[in-house]
Formats: sequence, structure tokens, C-alpha cells
Amino acid sequence: MKVFGVAGWKNSGKTHLVERLLAEFTVQGLRVSTIKHAHHHVDLDQPGKDSHRHRTAGAEEVMVVSGARWALMHELRKEPEPTLDELLAKMTTVDLVLVEGFKTGPHPKIEVNRAGTGQPLLAPDDPSIRAVATDTPEVYALDRPVLQLDDTTAIAALIRAELRL
Repeated sequence: MKVFGVAGWKNSGKTHLVERLLAEFTVQGLRVSTIKHAHHHVDLDQPGKDSHRHRTAGAEEVMVVSGARWALMHELRKEPEPTLDELLAKMTTVDLVLVEGFKTGPHPKIEVNRAGTGQPLLAPDDPSIRAVATDTPEVYALDRPVLQLDDTTAIAALIRAELRL
């Protein structure tokens, strides 16, 4: 599977870009999945629900299944967080996996940077960042492409070219 990341600081617009790229790539006929990394404790379950009760009672994994979807929750229970490669190995094969987060991973990625966050660019110190998407492209002179953050078509074209999709 081809993998491409969307990285950046909190509130830089990563999720919004991933949403737009998903729409763009699926219209182009690609099968796309996503992996979203969260730095905080994520709980998809709700107290009182049967799946939550199973998990808190000690289940290593809980699968919830309906006619519309299924989800598998795996408790780490003091195990280390799986690597991106380990997570990718668990996924169904598709044309492209967009990875939101995992900003220090070696996979190719685009950095999302908004001037309003006041955060520095990651790109100068990270060769795995192939381009920067920003709301202020005129500010940056880098050794890689700097794209307008709202130009989804150009960003998707760059990803397709990088991955030879």
C-alpha cells in the first residue's frame, strides 16, 4: 500500500486537509483509508455501553458489529504503542493510506502550517516532509514545494506524483 502523511502542530488544519484529500482521491477512483494518531488518551467507548463493560471487565479486544460497520478495539494494557508499520499490517489493502499525525515517522508527508498557530516549520529539520501546505506560502523559501493550504487539487497532485499513483 502507498502511504502518505499529513503532519503539523495542533490546530494547523490537518484533519480538514485529510477530509478534502479523501474527497478528492475517492472522486478520482482511489480506495483510501486513514490512520489518525492521537497524543492524548482516546476512548471511543461510552461508559454503560455493553462494549465498554466488556473492555473494563478485562477483554483484550472487543469487536462491535452491525449491519453498517464493525470496529475492533484493542487494549494495550501496558504494552507499547504499536508502530505505524504494525498498524498498517492490520489494515485491508487499499490504494492509499493517509496518515494524520505520526509526524516524526520516516514515511513521506506534507506539513500543514498556519501562520496563526505561531509554531515553527517542521520541514527544515525533516527530509521526510516532501512539501508544506500553508496559508502564507509567500513567507517561505524552502528546498521543496510550498503550496497554498486550500489548493486541494495541487496537494493531491503532489501526493499522486510522489507516490506514482
